[in-house]
Amino acid sequence: MAESLKETGIDGSPSTSGHALTYAPAVKDGAPDLGAKLPGTTRLLFVTSEMGDFIKAGGLGEVSTALPRQLRTLCDVRVLLPGFRQVRTASPAMDIVREMPRTASLPPWSLGRFRTPDGLTIYAVLCDELYDREGSPYGPFSGGDFVDNDIRFARLSLAAAEIAAGEADPNWKPDVVHVNDWPSALAPGYMRWKGLATPSILTIHNLAYQGLYQPSRMTALGIPDLAFSVNGAEFHGKISFLKSGIYYSSHVTTVSETYAHEITTAEHGCGLDGLLRQRMQEGRLTGIVNGIDDSWAPPAPGATRGVRQWKRRSAEDIRKSFDLPPSRGPLFSIISRLVHQKGIDLSIEAAETIIARGGQLVVTGRGEPRLEEAVERLARQHPRSVAARIGFDDAEARRIFAASDFLLMPSRFEPCGLSQMYAQRSGALPIAYRTGGLVDTIEDGQSGFLFSSLTGAGLSSAVTRAFDAFRSKAAFLQMRQHAMAKRFDWSRPTNRYADVYARALAS
Repeated sequence: MAESLKETGIDGSPSTSGHALTYAPAVKDGAPDLGAKLPGTTRLLFVTSEMGDFIKAGGLGEVSTALPRQLRTLCDVRVLLPGFRQVRTASPAMDIVREMPRTASLPPWSLGRFRTPDGLTIYAVLCDELYDREGSPYGPFSGGDFVDNDIRFARLSLAAAEIAAGEADPNWKPDVVHVNDWPSALAPGYMRWKGLATPSILTIHNLAYQGLYQPSRMTALGIPDLAFSVNGAEFHGKISFLKSGIYYSSHVTTVSETYAHEITTAEHGCGLDGLLRQRMQEGRLTGIVNGIDDSWAPPAPGATRGVRQWKRRSAEDIRKSFDLPPSRGPLFSIISRLVHQKGIDLSIEAAETIIARGGQLVVTGRGEPRLEEAVERLARQHPRSVAARIGFDDAEARRIFAASDFLLMPSRFEPCGLSQMYAQRSGALPIAYRTGGLVDTIEDGQSGFLFSSLTGAGLSSAVTRAFDAFRSKAAFLQMRQHAMAKRFDWSRPTNRYADVYARALAS
């Protein structure tokens, strides 16, 4: 089964906190970076295991929805994803381009093709025995992974290589293949083993999930024996889908500049820091902060008074919805998966400071049962100050962002993070640990608050700073105005990805 390596070190020891990196500067407003010119005739295959149009589990689904659409203005983009039940339902009459044979234990498949309502071309790997299931892209709704995920995502990866070889669609062959995270990271390996010279880009959205499987699965997955080495797919005696992608791809990107540096350290590199340091030294590792779409622009971004009224009405609505009494104090929120990585335990500790100082806290999300129970217990203990709803609804999450004065986001690690960007555009100041994309997108004391001690006391200290700002009304309103004016659109990352593609083609 695929394994997460981040909750503990590679040797099983607890992960430490704090580090001594030179952080990338926070994202600034202004003209997007323009790099090498990408030929407009470039054909790009974007390979993903989730896409918000149909099915998503996290940030990758958001990126896969937005980035290919932005890139359409620069080149010919097509998206490849598994033919999940949700994809088949959305387009039941898709064209069948070609039927493809079995390879090793990877079952036969058909290449489906259709267009979204706005004209984006989607390829689907049609193989109902692998993808026609209830659940998330990776496992049943009850939790855990599907036991055959190695086959499911090797099939996706090999399909990408077969398209790259011109075997699956004889009328369209990509010039560049862009894969994302471990589920499609075997594609650069399959391309190499096929003898293809097509450049490939791997984006790491979260290094902690690597797709690790026993070496006995090599034959079933169609991986040649020679690839099971340190210079290949082998990682500590197992097959690593992600290691394969890092080793065989032309270029590696990750989703923030600071995270790109963090993963070259032993603390955050999940055992791959040596290879990633080598890629960085070769100029083949780049950090590119994600964007968010224009729907996150507030309804009244112009007039200050209009923003105040919108925020006040939103807060009244959420307090009523969550059965909290009216309050003149600030409203804090947690909008997150309730898992250890997100620092939910630290937020629960800091809730005492929020309550003692007259604030209120709204929590929404689902995740680890012990953290769900801890959040619900906190709400029962402080019914006038804390409210929790276990579950997640996109529309409600947007309402909470709009209502909040502050967002708690003390993630132990955060490759990019989108919530802090959503919060700033919604006039909620994020309070976050100084790591990854949080460093790159939050200006401490200007558009939010960063803290460096990964403890409940460290977060409580930042919460105290937030209260001080809130009570100095002019300072708080200035910070909120600055945060809402920040640009997090896709223009900058789109041009940076185009530059990576152009350099890969040139090399």
